Parts: sequence; C-alpha cells; structure tokens
Amino acid sequence: MTGSALRKISEEDYLRSEESSPVKREYVDGFVYPLHAQAGAASKHGIISLNIASALHRPALRQGCRIYASDMRVRVAVMGTRYYYPDVVLTCETMPDDARYATQPCLIVEVLSDSTRDLDRREKLWAYQALGSLQGYLLVDTATRAARLYTRVGESWREDYWEDAGEMELPCVGVRLELDEVYEGTQV
Repeated sequence: MTGSALRKISEEDYLRSEESSPVKREYVDGFVYPLHAQAGAASKHGIISLNIASALHRPALRQGCRIYASDMRVRVAVMGTRYYYPDVVLTCETMPDDARYATQPCLIVEVLSDSTRDLDRREKLWAYQALGSLQGYLLVDTATRAARLYTRVGESWREDYWEDAGEMELPCVGVRLELDEVYEGTQV
C-alpha cells in the first residue's frame, strides 16, 4: 500500500487487487501488508524451502494431495479473516488447478528469517493451529540448524525440537526427513 495511513479494505477488494499487485501481500482482518522480505530472501531460504517441498512432492501426489512452495495463500477465517503466504503448503483438499488459496491445509512450513521470525512463531502459529484440517506446522531456522514441529494430537498440540541433527516425521503423508536433508546445499 502506498498511502501514509493504514485503511481497511474488504476481503473481496484484497482478492481482486492481489492478482495485479506487483508484490505479494498478506491480508489480516482488513489490513494489507506487503511481503518486502520475499524480494530479498537469502538463497538459503529458497534452498531450504525447496528441499522440504521436494521431499514431500511425490508422497503427496501418491496420496491425492498437493504441495505448493511460496505461491499458494492459506485462508484462515478465525476471529476475522487472514490470508498468509507460507513457504510450503501441503493440502489434500479438492481444489481447481487455478485456485488462488487453500482453506484446508494439512501441513504448513515456514522458513524463518530475521524479518518474519516473530510473526511466524506467534501470530501465525496461533492462526494456523485454529485450522481444523492442520496436522502439522513446521518452523525451520535459517540462522542455525534447528527445526520445531507442532503436531496435532487429538485436541492439543505436541511440540518437538531438533538442533544440529535429527529426524522428524512430517504428518499427513508420513515423510521422514533428516535435518541434513533440510539444510542440504546450504552452509547452515
């Protein structure tokens, strides 16, 4: 947004204007926020996202699911409406090929950067966990070799943490992933 004052817009106006926007923008309860960090993301951010998406791709297809890397929004309609662009989204919902957002993701991955770390660990954690379809939320650090996975267990969430080494099982498609695979091709 270019105006000096923030102003609310409708969800419909956001969706309509996002198609022609020169930058990705997230929508939070009527306010639109450009994703400036996307334009200058470090190469390790992209490599980590791609490593995870690649590991999930074939298993997801075999189970009738789809994997998206950075371009699929997730709509969260809990105490307001939000649209976020996670780094990786796995969904098993039926969606047309021209879908612009998912509403029932099964697994969401955020690769942390200095500019998004706090938002991903607080606001997005809360919002994503409110999605009834979500089975896992993976946060992967770019400053150190570490990952945190929140997994739904009944009505609550289990939190697992790996640092330096370890193997995690990602929910929905049962993919086992080593930290070495997550960080392959980076110097992290």
